[in-house]
Amino acid sequence: MRAAEVAATPLLALCTLSVLSLSFGGESKARSCSEVRQAYNAKGFSLVNVPHQEISGEHLRVCPQGYTCCTSEMEDKLNQQSKLEFENMVEETSHNMRATFVSRHKKFDEFFLELLDNSEKSLNSMFTRTYGKLYIQNSEVFQDLFTELKRYYTGGNVNLEEMLNDFWSKLLERMFQLLNSQYHFTDDYLECVSKYTDQLKPFGDVPRKLKAQVTRAFIAARTFVQGLMVGREVANRVAKVNVAPACVRALTKMLYCPYCRGMPGLKPCHNYCHNVMRGCLANQADLDAEWNLFIDAMLLVADRLEGPFNIEVVIEPIDIKISEAIMTMQDNSMQVSAKVFQGCGQPKPSGIGRSARGISDVFSSRFKHFTPEERPTTAAGTSLERLRVVWRTMQHSVIDIKEKLKESKRFWSNLPDDICAKGKLTESDDEQCWNSHTKGRYFPEVVKEGLTNQMNNPEVDVDITRPDTLIRQQIMALRVMTNKLKNAYNGNDIYFQDSSKFSSYLAGREKKKKKKAEIDINLCLLQNTGTSQNDNTANPKYDLKASLQPNTE
Repeated sequence: MRAAEVAATPLLALCTLSVLSLSFGGESKARSCSEVRQAYNAKGFSLVNVPHQEISGEHLRVCPQGYTCCTSEMEDKLNQQSKLEFENMVEETSHNMRATFVSRHKKFDEFFLELLDNSEKSLNSMFTRTYGKLYIQNSEVFQDLFTELKRYYTGGNVNLEEMLNDFWSKLLERMFQLLNSQYHFTDDYLECVSKYTDQLKPFGDVPRKLKAQVTRAFIAARTFVQGLMVGREVANRVAKVNVAPACVRALTKMLYCPYCRGMPGLKPCHNYCHNVMRGCLANQADLDAEWNLFIDAMLLVADRLEGPFNIEVVIEPIDIKISEAIMTMQDNSMQVSAKVFQGCGQPKPSGIGRSARGISDVFSSRFKHFTPEERPTTAAGTSLERLRVVWRTMQHSVIDIKEKLKESKRFWSNLPDDICAKGKLTESDDEQCWNSHTKGRYFPEVVKEGLTNQMNNPEVDVDITRPDTLIRQQIMALRVMTNKLKNAYNGNDIYFQDSSKFSSYLAGREKKKKKKAEIDINLCLLQNTGTSQNDNTANPKYDLKASLQPNTE
């Protein structure tokens, strides 16, 4: 036995040398990692400890564990690179849509405020030239009207109907005193005068018509601009994706495991990319249904801005309408005064003397009707034509916004398709692409979009029982905004207590409540005035389309 063992020793040694020789010969034929080193360095990474030739890949946790050009450190860095690139892909792909909401919101906001500002300047110029000192002495009544309209539009807690009732009540008090300047009126007496508004109708039908037009137009405009703001905020938040670890692994395997296999230029297969992106963007896809309803509601309100109750119809001739109301009051001043004296009692003479009565004569002579053609321009050159230019620009803006809104429908469910566009991220040749482990066709089926459909996703392990909290919050934000838009379409107002602009007006809420209590009677009387005319449009919440019924709320 010992002799046999001794004889076998040289043979064993010879076999060992042969195996080592084959092993060294195999390594000498290992593929070069030069292309990988070049591509890896182009990403900004250091080449220190990066292999020149393939090494054994047992250390890899994401990529296939065959011979590889990646170390553990490289795989970790490529893992982080995949996450960063995915975040950038989503941001870049959604950039145009998000920029649409930012830029269109800014344009619409600027145009509307300019239109409102020009309308106020036009009224101020016309009334100053026409009514002179009488207007200047009472101009705060009109200034308050435009201040409140602007405050409402920018998110303030302003009840349009109450505010307009308040305006006409103040105007009635001022005019009644001017037309009866030989008498002295106490505050209690003037309050009694306002109680007769319903019976007297001192301004004719102008207050009712203007209230219906202003409320509809401003509700539509404010809700529309708020919708643009909400759309912008939701899109920006959703574009900041929360990348789960399972998604990072899938992204690394798709984008950078070709590096580890020595094929850095190989793009992923199209369907492979779809499965990865639909898994990573499953929650975003669930936003799509509510997003589409939101876009549809925005388009409906945009139609309102182009319809018969659009802002131009209201704002452009507001000075003429108020002037007509003043004329009506002047024409009926004797009858109005007589009925007030009968109901509220005979006022005491002012005791100033006969000369004071000249105020009413001057007042009456100054009030005259102006057609749009006769209306004077402002000193700054703002005119009816200027208002129309601003409005035409604004209308073009609305048309442009509508087209962009239509383009954004189904954006979130289509996001994986947009990212995986052939030729950009993926390979157009289905046979010459990375299929998750080598070059070749990708056979698994593409799953549908949405969280619940990811149960059988072959590439991303998605927990369908844990929806993304941020996405659910944005779905609720869209749902609330869509409800507001639908109400605005039907002429109903809802305060925007969640608006970022609204918070600056909270301090004035208590003051507004007191003001509301003071004019509740006037509001009721004016509403009765409207409904007594047997005209559906008397109700300020009457819908713009004849096919819709008045809101009885």
